[in-house]
Amino acid sequence: MSQLIKVAVVGVGHLGKWHAEKYAAATDCELVAVVDTNADNAREIARKHGVGAYTDYRDVIPLVDAISLVVPTSRHYKIGRAFLEAGIHCLIEKPVTESVAEAERLIEIARDRALVLQVGHIERFNSVMIGITEHLRRPQFIESTRLAPFTPRATDVSVVLDLMIHDIDIILDLVDSPIARISASGISVLSDTIDIANARIEFENHCVANVTASRISRKRERKLRIFQKDAYLSADFQNRILAINRKGATDNAEGYRDISHEELRFDDNDALNLEVRDFIDAIRSGGRPAVSGEDGKRALETAIAITSQIKDSI
Repeated sequence: MSQLIKVAVVGVGHLGKWHAEKYAAATDCELVAVVDTNADNAREIARKHGVGAYTDYRDVIPLVDAISLVVPTSRHYKIGRAFLEAGIHCLIEKPVTESVAEAERLIEIARDRALVLQVGHIERFNSVMIGITEHLRRPQFIESTRLAPFTPRATDVSVVLDLMIHDIDIILDLVDSPIARISASGISVLSDTIDIANARIEFENHCVANVTASRISRKRERKLRIFQKDAYLSADFQNRILAINRKGATDNAEGYRDISHEELRFDDNDALNLEVRDFIDAIRSGGRPAVSGEDGKRALETAIAITSQIKDSI
């Protein structure tokens, strides 16, 4: 594909406006339209980038080759299906859909039409992930913590589908083993859905992950700790720091092996821009994006299992 890829962003609220900015700045694609049911919002973002403003997503179907879909999860399936059936590549924000069956149908349509279906699990593009993958061997225990202050935005889904799903996606990718069992607990505090959740995920290869998410914290925290036979890795996604602790080769005075400590700091690599770049590159090459529809479905399926277990206990 040599010509410019024509792109629209459907939903230009808090996150969608940043999608529009990344496409507008790219040299191998052209942002041609933005869509939002709030006409004033659509006009404001459209004016900023010199593109068309629309309130109905169906109006841009004839105009584009690809879209970013950044609307509430409840609308992902209907709108995503309409664009995929029209032969248009889709980057859909997480969670990919409300149900696994809906995700499977979108994957099927994309596969049948040889289209790129990418899911917006942005932490995969965090620069600290480079260090994790370079030093990862065979994880045996993983602990993740994701905390955020309360905001009314995204309370249409539980904290599991809003925040924890980022870590679920990362952990499933790092462990790469089927899940054997899940134990989960959580409560609602400020919203009508689950606001704090914890899950223990046991894998068939005997790795265990303890995953915690809260959206009623006074601070922000995004940390992942990985224990493996030769090392303990501690990743801070927010500050892009990876601490590596390894068992040394020599004994200390107490008769135990020395532990070496190394701290790696990573630059802010603009994860959203890398995500958008990966989407455009996959369209051009016909290849698989870093986070495929199948990856999104796998994370969704696990998140739904966790959410269902919590709901059954409260």
